[in-house]
Amino acid sequence: MSYVLNINGKPQTVDVDGDTPLLWVLRDVLHMTGTKFGCGMALCGACTVHLNGQPIRSCSTPVESIGKGKITTIEAISNTAVGKRVQQAWVAHDVPQCGYCQSGQIMSATALLASNPKPSDEDIENAMSGNICRCGTYSRIRAAIKTASGAA
Repeated sequence: MSYVLNINGKPQTVDVDGDTPLLWVLRDVLHMTGTKFGCGMALCGACTVHLNGQPIRSCSTPVESIGKGKITTIEAISNTAVGKRVQQAWVAHDVPQCGYCQSGQIMSATALLASNPKPSDEDIENAMSGNICRCGTYSRIRAAIKTASGAA
């Protein structure tokens, strides 16, 4: 079946089965490889993208459920002021080690700051709790979020 998806502000027509996870449409059909496959069960956060500004796990979101929603991926997150600040803070705090989880981490952090510009430590913990970093850079992630919020 054919679907027209609004991805990063542009219409993208894809011919896939409706139950195809958005992650595989992004990576395999549209060749947008910034969004990563981690666990395939929506547990690790590596595949996080935004749907209408809210973080979702693209590995468990069927393409037929998107409708006219607006999808934002890591490839376009710096087009927003908040996304750009988050990415700059990530670099300033040297957050990534292996880097594999970082697109999902950045997407979750950007969604948090877009909805809550001055999050508490508890807000950060809650918003980021579904994102796993196997390298354990959680303290740097928290510091980068605080910097991007202007609190550090």
